Amino acid sequence: MSVTLGSPENPLRVAVVGSGPSGFYAAESLLQSDKSVTVDMFERLPAPYGLVRYGVAPDHSKIKNVIKIYERIAEKPGFSFLGNVNVGKDVSVRELKDFYDVVLLAYGAPSDRKLGIPGEDLPGSYTATEFVAWYNGHPDYRDRKFDLSGKVAVVIGQGNVAADVCRILCKTPEELKNTDIASYALEVLAQSKIQEVHMVGRRGPAQAAFTPVEIREFGELADCDPVVSPAELELNPASRTELEIAKELTRKKNIEILREFVSSNEANPRRKFASPGASSKRKKFFVRFLRSPVEIKGSGRVERIVLEKNRLEGEPGRQKAKGTGEKEEMACGLLFRSVGYHGVPAPGVPFDERAGVIPNQEGRVTESERVVPGFYAAGWIKRGPTGVIGTNKADSNETVRHILEDAPQLPPATRRDTRALLESLKKKGVRVVSFPDWKRIDAREIARGVPAGKPREKFTSVTEMLSVLEG
Repeated sequence: MSVTLGSPENPLRVAVVGSGPSGFYAAESLLQSDKSVTVDMFERLPAPYGLVRYGVAPDHSKIKNVIKIYERIAEKPGFSFLGNVNVGKDVSVRELKDFYDVVLLAYGAPSDRKLGIPGEDLPGSYTATEFVAWYNGHPDYRDRKFDLSGKVAVVIGQGNVAADVCRILCKTPEELKNTDIASYALEVLAQSKIQEVHMVGRRGPAQAAFTPVEIREFGELADCDPVVSPAELELNPASRTELEIAKELTRKKNIEILREFVSSNEANPRRKFASPGASSKRKKFFVRFLRSPVEIKGSGRVERIVLEKNRLEGEPGRQKAKGTGEKEEMACGLLFRSVGYHGVPAPGVPFDERAGVIPNQEGRVTESERVVPGFYAAGWIKRGPTGVIGTNKADSNETVRHILEDAPQLPPATRRDTRALLESLKKKGVRVVSFPDWKRIDAREIARGVPAGKPREKFTSVTEMLSVLEG
């Protein structure tokens, strides 16, 4: 007898792997469809929300308000959260397919691209990802150690993550103490000896990927001056054309703000470009363009970085940075690489190692260009690490549209009972965390933050989170 998936008698059973924005937007789209659908969302940690919880900077609390939308999605009939379940370890992707008609992979891009230069792995050289996760209290990174005893920090990259790293290094403890930053991170940052932070990009100011909101904040810091040399803002003809034809104003606004920093420097000679002690403010933030790192040097740890000056070549909108052969070397006691995220494979699922994504056609997973029935992808693991939180909504909706189109032809799962899966996980010693369980953890975090005037004091280990449920 044939089974009609998506009917009240046989709801379309979907397992969503990952609880970040793309997973929640996909769940919302599925549950709002005209088909009968159940969504079980699997998350490796007891806490949901992915990069919204562990990637958004602690001083950007308004961005985290999107969590309220995800909470409403989690309360919809047909939705279940299964936290503290490591898909690939506690249950394989192929095993999930026994219980679900659809497996939707939405676990992001948790790794980093490498610079591929000598000295990249010296002590004192870190990825932006691990630093961001550390100060945000991610359980996997709570024990990382960062040496902030040097005077100069260099951040390679000019996206918003790079800007976040720079800003956290530039802020005072007083500016951070009422955020949800991990307390251990605040203690380390309070002892920081860093006086200069340099954000370095391989292309020019017209191509910088940070947003006006991010760069403007550097003009509002309590104990740090932004420093931009006029020479850094000189534009070649193609870059000027790019700004003239740009449909959105982001990059034009970036240039305006950077020019304001130049004007501020020129109006106050004590803030000039290379005089760390001249200003009443203790720190300086430098923005440097058209430079690429070619080597990190040091005896046992990072001490210097070699940068090659670049020029831009190509048509407006397609310019590439080309090395000129001219190099400069600067002292550097701390380095962060922020040159993009990279996906990791899920065991048993096709993966494109070069691109760092699951190969797919508009969300339908493919292998050797043939669609793999019942497997789908959404978010960064589908398209690569591009866009902002809201970008994931349209991306997830596209994938869900194909899931619903395919539903009549999909092979039904053979074991259509989540309770049987939960029993199997219990036998393996896995303590599955439901959404009501998470809300108990959430409430305890909020209560812990009250004495310090913080929105919450996060639990930074899985054991701590689970202990709330046992108590």
